Amino acid sequence: MTHTGTRVLAAALGAGVLIPLSVAAAPAASAAPPQVSCTSGQARLAEKLRKDITAALAKRKGTVAVGLFERATNTTCTLRSGTAFDSASVVKVTVLAALLYDAKKQNRYLTDRETKLATAMITKSDNASTSTLWKQLGVKKIQAFLTAAKMTQTKPGANNYWGLTQITVRDEQRLLALLTAKNSVLSDNARAYVLKLMNKVVSSQRWGTPAGAPSTVKVHVKNGWLPRATHGWRVHSVGAFKGGGRDYTITVLTHGNPDMNYGVSTIQNVAKVIHKDLVPVSASVQRYQPTATPQEAIPAVPTGG
Repeated sequence: MTHTGTRVLAAALGAGVLIPLSVAAAPAASAAPPQVSCTSGQARLAEKLRKDITAALAKRKGTVAVGLFERATNTTCTLRSGTAFDSASVVKVTVLAALLYDAKKQNRYLTDRETKLATAMITKSDNASTSTLWKQLGVKKIQAFLTAAKMTQTKPGANNYWGLTQITVRDEQRLLALLTAKNSVLSDNARAYVLKLMNKVVSSQRWGTPAGAPSTVKVHVKNGWLPRATHGWRVHSVGAFKGGGRDYTITVLTHGNPDMNYGVSTIQNVAKVIHKDLVPVSASVQRYQPTATPQEAIPAVPTGG
């Protein structure tokens, strides 16, 4: 397909959605050098996490934002929590949450069609399914969920470009908090459904925040990746983890990466120290080590493909 005879190159998002490189303004500029802030109800844990996360980010290129919350000890770590990033595929969790929120308001279950689309969207990062659900909901219903969730820093992508939704660590952590504790926005069944799908993400997409998680910890993850003309590669990972006496969520958002694998490594460096500090284990307990190299193919096709 062509538009006025001009062929527009597009970049791959997640599993391959097409996003024109010229769409939308660049995210907010990088803040000052990393200053990780941590608090905790457990003695010495905050300082250990602060030092280890800071060390994990030493000499890393690009802009990195980090969020951590551990419920049992009320432990929180933040870095650039309000910096905006293009969402890439991590927005798919928000899309599913919005769908479930809207279904709850209508007092109905998801249809078989919606269930099939949601499963493909989360477990395989299927972009066509995401586009279908995004268009079905419309920005008005997505915004209704964001308002109810108090995700006030999240701005839905215009013109159905859901991958250019602006997100922040603060709002992603708010979303993960809704998924992992009882609340009035999402029903218990809805929360369990989202987490079930995040636990069944295909092996090639289980990199990122799960890296270094002990085998005793149950993993729920959603990742996103997208190259654009400004700020290089966006590579993100959000995860919820439970086990070993811990109940915690991690968000790591990055841009300015020279390539995708560089961003993946940055995220995993952070994740590994967080898991190690929160769930120390003996050498006999296996830690999760993602081995698959994420797909980096970028199709050059016309807009609308």
